[in-house]
Amino acid sequence: MRFGGKSIVIGALSALTGLTLLAGGGSSADAQSSGARIEGVATCAGSTCHGRAEGNGEAVRQDEIATWQEPSAASGAHSRAYAVLSSPRGRQIITSLKNAGNYKDSDCLGCHTTYEPGVAKGPRYQITDGVGCESCHGPASGWLASHYVLSDGARGQVTHESNVARGLKRLTNPQVRAGVCLDCHYGSKDTGQFVTHAMMAAGHPRVSFELDLFSALQQHHDEDADYTGLRGKPRTDSVRLWAVGQAEAVARATDLFARPDFGTKGIFPQYYFYDCHSCHREITDGPQRRLTFETNPGRPIPFGQAPFNDENIIMLSSVARSLAPSRASAFDAASKDFHRAMGQGRAEAASAAQRLRGEAAALSGALAGRSYSGNDAFTVIQTISNTATAPRFTDYSGSAQAVMAVDTLLNALVREGRITVGAAASIRGDINVAYAAVRSPEGFKPAQFRAALGRATNAIGRLR
Repeated sequence: MRFGGKSIVIGALSALTGLTLLAGGGSSADAQSSGARIEGVATCAGSTCHGRAEGNGEAVRQDEIATWQEPSAASGAHSRAYAVLSSPRGRQIITSLKNAGNYKDSDCLGCHTTYEPGVAKGPRYQITDGVGCESCHGPASGWLASHYVLSDGARGQVTHESNVARGLKRLTNPQVRAGVCLDCHYGSKDTGQFVTHAMMAAGHPRVSFELDLFSALQQHHDEDADYTGLRGKPRTDSVRLWAVGQAEAVARATDLFARPDFGTKGIFPQYYFYDCHSCHREITDGPQRRLTFETNPGRPIPFGQAPFNDENIIMLSSVARSLAPSRASAFDAASKDFHRAMGQGRAEAASAAQRLRGEAAALSGALAGRSYSGNDAFTVIQTISNTATAPRFTDYSGSAQAVMAVDTLLNALVREGRITVGAAASIRGDINVAYAAVRSPEGFKPAQFRAALGRATNAIGRLR
């Protein structure tokens, strides 16, 4: 257990999200228009670059490829993304979709490899590499030769900014990073980057997203003096990254839902957007009814209506009340209007989704641009667990998102020296109980979850 990093949640995350970490490729229309070329993982794997067996470089660790290829850890999930398509589960999913006449190869490649149709590929590119370096950092032809030097002859000093101008993606910007990750860890309108309900019916795992946690699991570098000094990159603020990630997730979900070619499937809505476990629950036919749901005050929907999966909406509501209170009321109103519109019709729901997307985008900008203090993580944790938020933890998805949030924010407090490792360890028991309550959808226990999360957050609050 290591509170300075994120190893404490890897096991719990695996239980919650299954294979979702195996995806993660991205695409870019800008790359097509600029003439950029994807060079392939092999171009980064030299022993003087990122291909050493041990991290002992002066400027960068130089073992990034080894970390990316780690066969049994979450850090190596991207390199395994293409291979998982030929695993027993992958083959079963593809066979089911093919038998239904509902499958083409590109449906999977957009997230299980560095795909980007229309973008040129260099001679060392291999589709079997899975989600390689350029899936996240962008096609390397423009910046590969300059990103590791400090001076580039006539072009002068080489900085992060100059490499961004040559096509490197600005992943230090939380909104840019969230966009790259969400392309696969939620979905996009690009080819092969949307998980349909049919795919999930065939066996694809439920998709869940949390930017700070996923970033930590895929972080292959140290934020040392070279990173912040010579390269001029800002240190990562976990609260900002987490908060912006929640805002961008809501914006992405509502944007896709509002698009008729994504939001509907025949006469039905595209059920990918809805809370899986509101429908996939035990059904019995006995002499007495047994309700398998709890009324949720954040969802003014008709009785029996399947709810939109609002796990990120619940979190963003907490973020807004904590860190952007001037926007909180408008966001909550737009959220309730969106849920209410679900019982009115497709046109009303799509229009409400666009309004909610606007509020989420405004929150993203406000959260990305504000300064952060040491108390922000404490404030958000308490808001997640307070009386205005806790009653909304009636379903598996939102509850899983909440415990991941409290865990990642607690880690941030430890890294910043606001809470000692020993004090954090004393809270671990209640967080583990909360994790146990959401270990599987079938065994979800809302009351037990809320009680455990409340004990953990109250204990954290007393350390403020």
